[in-house]
Amino acid sequence: MKNPLLRPWLTEKSTGLTEKKGQYVFVVKPDADKTDIRNAVEKKFGVTVKSVRTVNCLGKSKRQHTRKGLIAGKKSDWKKAVITLAEGQSIDYYSGSAQKGEG
Repeated sequence: MKNPLLRPWLTEKSTGLTEKKGQYVFVVKPDADKTDIRNAVEKKFGVTVKSVRTVNCLGKSKRQHTRKGLIAGKKSDWKKAVITLAEGQSIDYYSGSAQKGEG
């Protein structure tokens, strides 16, 4: 697979994981597996990945009432990966490089 990483997932919960446990969350391609994700993170940011956990998130179904009746739709499914780095390492999302953190 070329590059399974799509973008970082920046929410309050994911930021808390980064600050407390050194875990980083990315939105990845739905067909990516853990080894592809591990290799992509290690290559792009130059860090050592300790573990990778993935979650398949189902898209929500939406309904809209209009004059012509009920229109049903669905948002697309997506996948996210929670990456745990080795002790003392961190990722800077904005520069695309890794930093040696203050443990």
